[in-house]
Amino acid sequence: MKCTTIYEGLHQWMVFGRDPDKPDEIIDSNQFLVKSGDRAILLDPGGIEIFSSMLASVVPYITLDQITDLFASHQDPDIISSLGLWDDALPKACLHAPWLWEGFIRHYGMKKITFSPIPDEGCTIRLGDTPLQFVPAHYLHSSGNYHVYDAKAKILMSGDVGAALEPPGSPMFVEDFDAHTEKMRYFHQRWMPSNDAKQDWVHRVRKLDIEILAPQHGRLFQGENVGRFLDWFERLDVGVAVKRSAAALS
Repeated sequence: MKCTTIYEGLHQWMVFGRDPDKPDEIIDSNQFLVKSGDRAILLDPGGIEIFSSMLASVVPYITLDQITDLFASHQDPDIISSLGLWDDALPKACLHAPWLWEGFIRHYGMKKITFSPIPDEGCTIRLGDTPLQFVPAHYLHSSGNYHVYDAKAKILMSGDVGAALEPPGSPMFVEDFDAHTEKMRYFHQRWMPSNDAKQDWVHRVRKLDIEILAPQHGRLFQGENVGRFLDWFERLDVGVAVKRSAAALS
């Protein structure tokens, strides 16, 4: 699994992904590590199928006892089905996840890790000297969903928003935005159910100072491509399956 440092300052952001050894049948995903002082948090640490690769990739950079926190943006298996294995590896850690999904997430196994429910309006935690804001992104695509904003690093980890399904050998950052939109279009139209939720998110996120928008699948957006993505997503009609079903019945 490839590790790329996307921010280096008084704290660090690293992304793990582009795994050539993952099973072909599962989609590639980006997992994030934020390290501040002697503490670290794993953001959307991944599914059970990639746990061993993720663990082996993380330990050269940090000891397990420094990983004090986990974050799950929502309940999907590619996000957090590895929880039962992390529960054994990190018995003293705390999982920050949507309150709405606690009873479902616990099906993955969580006997030692502490569950910290995120309220609907979001909240802010401190990782050492670094504040991390859990930004509401409900219905994009999950009914209880959050993104992570770091004002110091100017990074928004955006979950499935901005995602594209690409092979593991793809570049880490978007290079040709116009060409990349065709890799995102169907994913967003099919997986995002609500134009109202989309517009609420865009309005909220435009108030943030973002240098890197980092989705959980595919390439990351940097610099002017962040604004270009927001403009593109704002114009995109989503929830297309409902419209097609209605048309078929008429």
